[in-house]
Amino acid sequence: MNRRDLLRLLPAPLALGALPATLREARAQEEWPARPVTVIVPFAPGSSSDIVARAMGVPLGQAIGKPVVVENRPGATGELGARAVIRSAADGHTLMHAPISTWAINVALRPNLGYDPVGQLTGLSQTVRTPNVLVVNPAQVPANDLPSLIAWLKANRASYSTSGVGSSDHLTMEMFKQLTGTDITHIPYAGGGPATTDLIAGNVQLSFQNLGSIQPQIADGRVKAILITAESRHRLLPNTPTGAEAGLRDFVVYSWQALGGPAGMAPALMERIHAQAAAALRSPEVARRMDELGFEVVASTPAQFSAFQRGEIERWKRVVQAGNITPS
Repeated sequence: MNRRDLLRLLPAPLALGALPATLREARAQEEWPARPVTVIVPFAPGSSSDIVARAMGVPLGQAIGKPVVVENRPGATGELGARAVIRSAADGHTLMHAPISTWAINVALRPNLGYDPVGQLTGLSQTVRTPNVLVVNPAQVPANDLPSLIAWLKANRASYSTSGVGSSDHLTMEMFKQLTGTDITHIPYAGGGPATTDLIAGNVQLSFQNLGSIQPQIADGRVKAILITAESRHRLLPNTPTGAEAGLRDFVVYSWQALGGPAGMAPALMERIHAQAAAALRSPEVARRMDELGFEVVASTPAQFSAFQRGEIERWKRVVQAGNITPS
């Protein structure tokens, strides 16, 4: 009796176990997806990670022939959603799309974090990224460039708004303070919207906000842009210098998002999901929508994201420790 006939006589679980590891991975790859794919977003509907997940999910579902259902699991700065993904099967039918806080900042900021974003999750791809823009209230801050802003900050008491403790805009400003030797009071808000509203009202003097969300307020003159944390100037703000151009070397910061799943996913399955997700992100309709929102499509590979994630965790650990930052 040959091997194929023997496998036919074995019960299905035993037959699968008798296959070499490479063949088991190939079978798992062939069977994905066997049912609808759930993408958990650990933040509320309308958040940036939710918007990107839903935009990506449409062409992704069309390509794989199964519905892609976005499920919001907000709470505990992304921890509740992350833990739900960790408890799921590593078969590619439950994934997570989440921002920098869930994948990197939480572990740097919260020593008693209830999940390990490296050991208990599998990163599949950095999906999109957007730089932050340093903006000031033009009625209160007379500076037009970085040197004059630093001089003004050292001569005046000032406060800055953020979308919350541990957010990308919060840690970007803390990094800015450490690089410039300035002392600015942190005023956290429940989201970027109210943080920008109070900046415009003059209740705070400056803020770092994501490019896409703050560009309209820059365009109509309600806030003034000092620098952008991108690697190069952005087409939406061609007259705004980068950190390096303004005088801050190595001040490149992006607020990013990533797609992943639970630990233990087979490499072949990881590659297949990444390929389908990357194609969805690069589809004309999604790429156009991301550009409108100020996002750049990245679609990095699992290996690229793994190295990037570890570097981000270490980077923000240094900023948190140097600033003695604690969660609220």
